[in-house]
Amino acid sequence: MSGIQGKMKSLLHSKPDFFIVGAQKCGTTSLYNYLVKHPCVLPAKEKELHFFSDKYSKGYSWYSNQFPSLFKKFQYVLSRRHRVLCGEATPYYMFHPHAVGRIYSRFSNAKIIMMLRNPVDRAFSHYRYHVKLGAEDLTFEEAIASESDRLLGELDKMNDDANYNSVNYKIYSYLKRGVYIEQIERWIDLFSKDQILIIKSEDFFADPEDSFNTVLKFLELPEYTISSYKKFNEGKQVAMKPETREQLFEYFEPYNQRLYNCLGTDFGWDK
Repeated sequence: MSGIQGKMKSLLHSKPDFFIVGAQKCGTTSLYNYLVKHPCVLPAKEKELHFFSDKYSKGYSWYSNQFPSLFKKFQYVLSRRHRVLCGEATPYYMFHPHAVGRIYSRFSNAKIIMMLRNPVDRAFSHYRYHVKLGAEDLTFEEAIASESDRLLGELDKMNDDANYNSVNYKIYSYLKRGVYIEQIERWIDLFSKDQILIIKSEDFFADPEDSFNTVLKFLELPEYTISSYKKFNEGKQVAMKPETREQLFEYFEPYNQRLYNCLGTDFGWDK
């Protein structure tokens, strides 16, 4: 397909109005599944498209084709008598060094949703997820001790080559992904604060309906109640070693304080 044909084809598809960008293991799958049940939300072909991270070389016409046609969107608008939104949810976007700039260059008016979980719990959940997938065979303590060596030089490679996809950076970033302040600063440097909604995952897990309604207000969608707030991708509850937990609280404490100061909100992640 020629560049002109691809561009013309992309114009026939809807564009994303919102992005759920992360963080990983913070409830993004559940939130996305709730949102696409809303009558005024049209889903992408997949929840996680990874275009602005791993698949950018596929080109924008490929990405555009992952969303419903403009004709289908127009039909929804007529039947709902309300604006209809499209969006996707790729948790890696928040962490990926190039994703924010790529998204902003095309969708500077989009709304951004972030979900933040106690980074200690997030790291352990991230670890256990990759153990389940067979991508990790170290103990949690060995994995976090090895993280610096596993990630050594990977970010530099990504910055030097925009098409370099680092497996280690994506999988073994148990602690680094929980340093939220460094990631959020990149997003608020480009997007205005009123374009970004940050949800505390613990609040979402405790009362998903309330958080869902907060998201609907943020997206300017009509109120809507879904029949079940089922949890998606929920893992088994396994206890972390108390000494490891204490070690990680100390590790994340200065980063959390910077986050609280930036957002003007204390998430209470001290236990």
